[in-house]
Amino acid sequence: MAKVLKLSLLTLFLAIGIWSCSSEFTPKPKAYFRIDFPERNYQHFDSLCPYVFEFPTYSSIEEPKNTDYCWKNIYLKNFNARIYLSYKNISISDSLHKFIEDSHTLAYKHSIKADAISEQIFINEDKKAYGILYVIKGNAATPLQFHITDSTKNFLRGSLYFNNVPNKDSLAPVIDFLKTDIIHLMETLEWK
Repeated sequence: MAKVLKLSLLTLFLAIGIWSCSSEFTPKPKAYFRIDFPERNYQHFDSLCPYVFEFPTYSSIEEPKNTDYCWKNIYLKNFNARIYLSYKNISISDSLHKFIEDSHTLAYKHSIKADAISEQIFINEDKKAYGILYVIKGNAATPLQFHITDSTKNFLRGSLYFNNVPNKDSLAPVIDFLKTDIIHLMETLEWK
């Protein structure tokens, strides 16, 4: 009886061992949290600065301390991000060419980490607004940068930064979402 029980248990364990080895194990790929994006709505920004624009209702305007005239931050709390806006007045000593070259240099400083950098030209003759949107692919610190000018008196530069380590895979949907908001800001910007 003991031999039959041992033989039955041995057969059972052998059958389980053979059955468990017959299927291949496939590990699950890495996954990221699902991001629920807010509904797109915009609000008007106007101040003593020489520009106005529309920005997302799910963000707020911050006044950074110890900065130049009319520098603003658009804080996107839900995405742990900010769009830093720096305004420059074009004068004889500070030429438009210098500001555009500085903007280009700052965007291309990320080429070390970038997989690619593309430029999208923006022209709105009616509003006298001309600019470039830099889309920086890869694990760069700032995936979206832009500048916009009236080419005579005003120059506004913006850059999107996340307050965490850049990871192109997890941030890609958020970057795509915020790119639309930045384009909307550029399209609605008007000089006073």
